[in-house]
Amino acid sequence: MLFSSIPFLYYFLPAVVLLYLLAPRRLKNGVLLLASLLFYGWGEPRYVPVMLGAILSAYLFGLLMERYRGGPMGKAALWLSVAVSVGVLFWFKYAGFFAESFATVTGLPVAVPKIVLPIGISFYTFQLLSYTVDVYRGDVKAQRNIVTLATYVALFPQLIAGPIVRYTQVAEQLASREHSAEKTAQGIRRFVLGLGKKVLIANALGELCSKFRASGDLSVLFYWLYALAFTFQIYFDFSGYSDMAIGLGKLFGFRFPENFNYPYLARSMTEFWRRWHISLGNWFRDYVYIPMGGNRVSRGKWLRNILVVWLLTGLWHGAAWNFALWGLYFGLLLLAEKLWLRPFLERRRVLSHVYAMFFVTVGFVIFNAGSLGQVASDLKCLFGLGGLPLSSEEFLYCLRSYGVTLLAALVGATPLPARAAAALERRSWGGKLLTAAEPAALAALTLIVTAYLVNGSFNPFLYFRF
Repeated sequence: MLFSSIPFLYYFLPAVVLLYLLAPRRLKNGVLLLASLLFYGWGEPRYVPVMLGAILSAYLFGLLMERYRGGPMGKAALWLSVAVSVGVLFWFKYAGFFAESFATVTGLPVAVPKIVLPIGISFYTFQLLSYTVDVYRGDVKAQRNIVTLATYVALFPQLIAGPIVRYTQVAEQLASREHSAEKTAQGIRRFVLGLGKKVLIANALGELCSKFRASGDLSVLFYWLYALAFTFQIYFDFSGYSDMAIGLGKLFGFRFPENFNYPYLARSMTEFWRRWHISLGNWFRDYVYIPMGGNRVSRGKWLRNILVVWLLTGLWHGAAWNFALWGLYFGLLLLAEKLWLRPFLERRRVLSHVYAMFFVTVGFVIFNAGSLGQVASDLKCLFGLGGLPLSSEEFLYCLRSYGVTLLAALVGATPLPARAAAALERRSWGGKLLTAAEPAALAALTLIVTAYLVNGSFNPFLYFRF
């Protein structure tokens, strides 16, 4: 079930909110857990037991680690917990990929398992891993109420696309959280704005990308238009979904971490990854990079640490070699900055921003390719080496058709709208105007989005496949 769907917006969410409000405090987590299991099982009920099994495993291992912390039994429990979580993720997400790759390289008749990827498994597996590791480290007490732990893992606002919420960030909120009219209003505002970003901008740019792939009238400029469109599509798709998740969290009294901070303002790859998918970057830093030694090791091991982390980051996004290449691509760029480019970039603000957006855009072309062959073909055509003309009729048509959406995406990816609203709010009359107009504006935006959804418009969600 998508947040940007009629069943969720007009049936599931109102029913859950009503039941949650009516439930006594001690049953609120139970209501959220049952709603989350229904939400997760809506499309693939057969994978609900997989998630419940993962939760039960982490629950039991957490108790063992706390009881035997500091001893061999506690360490064994940690490694068994990690092995179970990573093993389940590997089987569902990577077993077929590696078997097929091995068969291709060796020519041996290897049986390739046909496994459907459970939605959200990458996200909830990382949450379970952070929980068990933090319990082992003593950063948090093991949760003795399995319903509470299951609510943390299965919580539907952040279940299928994050942000990756650590148990330490919400442990107190799971036990007791405050609800207020102000927090509810903030949650509704954040959700509706995220919904608008996803449906009105990301979906429209997704249509442009689909038309490009289906076109027989390609050109170099059409490739660049596609590259820019996808770069904005994935940002508004994923950040819009994160906005909706954070807004829904507020409705139920939770504070989820921010996941994006205007990443397209970055002036380096280092800054970009501090602003993009923040919860994932922080997770790899704290649970992979630092435990491997981080930068407090020899130069060779430090280089290894960065490349390993970025290879894993790429493969986390998908079981395909283009994702591995995408991760290594950013890993090499980050190394180049740390070793040579940083002083140059810091002295040239405009040029550094052009540099960052150029390599980010090229990176997303690699990300969205279906194979390494398509990566090579797309990059050749992008740089005029594919024998294509500079321009084409369909490029001009799409530029005219989607120019306004691209302009809206360009402005929306900056703090300009938020700064304009803040400047208006600082004026006495402006604050009153915003207070009066906001409910009507949000209602109008909801109606416009609803019209698009009822019309059956293009409505994918890119991170479902991760």
